[in-house]
Amino acid sequence: MNDAWLKALILGCTFGAVLLLVEVMVGWMASNRAEGKAINLRLRMIGEGRDREQTMSLLRRKQSNFSAHLPVMFQHIGQKFERMLVAAQVTVPTGRLILMILLAPVAIFFLIVLLMALLQVPFAMGRFLMIATFAGVVGAFLPIMYLNFRANRTRKKMQEQFPTALDVFVRGLRAGHPIAAALDLLTVEMPDPIGSQFGVVVDEVTYGAELRDALQAMADRWDLEDMRMFVVSLSVQSETGGNLAEILDNLSTVIRERHSMYLKVRALSSEGRMTAIMLTVLPLFAFAMLFIMNPGFYLDVADDPMFMPGFIGLIMMYVIGFVSIRKLVDLKV
Repeated sequence: MNDAWLKALILGCTFGAVLLLVEVMVGWMASNRAEGKAINLRLRMIGEGRDREQTMSLLRRKQSNFSAHLPVMFQHIGQKFERMLVAAQVTVPTGRLILMILLAPVAIFFLIVLLMALLQVPFAMGRFLMIATFAGVVGAFLPIMYLNFRANRTRKKMQEQFPTALDVFVRGLRAGHPIAAALDLLTVEMPDPIGSQFGVVVDEVTYGAELRDALQAMADRWDLEDMRMFVVSLSVQSETGGNLAEILDNLSTVIRERHSMYLKVRALSSEGRMTAIMLTVLPLFAFAMLFIMNPGFYLDVADDPMFMPGFIGLIMMYVIGFVSIRKLVDLKV
């Protein structure tokens, strides 16, 4: 076989291998996308072999009751953190996640100190402060900010899905289904996050909880006014009677108009909110990346006597600015 035929054979085999690889990757991506549209997180967890009780416990984060074990002054912060994890759809137990967030900065700090010792870099108090700040930002602060961003995005999606879920629920009632069956319809037809959350409600009712209590617990977990109005409507209808389908249909209209006003407010305040995000994230991201790429930029000036008071003042001003910006962009509709 001459060189021309050998080159042609190699090129043909290469083309076939690349074509086969692309076809496999496209098929894998298409199957994953189709599966993600077909099921929600709760059904996916049940399909993986978990029973309903374990799935319900993970989704509503009641398996450890973490906030109840905290001191009284920190219980409110613990409850807000657990609500953030519920909205972020994190299934890792709260205690384990807190331990990871606490240990990550310590591990990063001692790893950098060990590298400095191996490289025979001199130690100083300013350098220790700089390394501790970098470890806290990378190991704890940025992951918490990511979880908060993910929780806000999921909560926004929940608000967008809720009127549609009410419409599906109303259609189920008008078709003759009881309330429990109409709720169960949402668990298999609605995607995440609302499909999984109504699935938790159905599981709680299955295990003996009152429907109103299960819905109120869902509203408390997500801290959404739309859900609270839904719970109040069900409670009033159960006590006074009336056409529940018509009541919820009117509620859906009110929620859609309220959401439309909310979107107008977000559009008008988008510039301020984006500025707040950039002013909050960009300094930390720039500090972390510059410390990774060129640590000498900070460590070379850490021995200066003015470094300690200047750096501490900088941190205090950042915290004051962070709190002030959060209050300015926290708009209630």
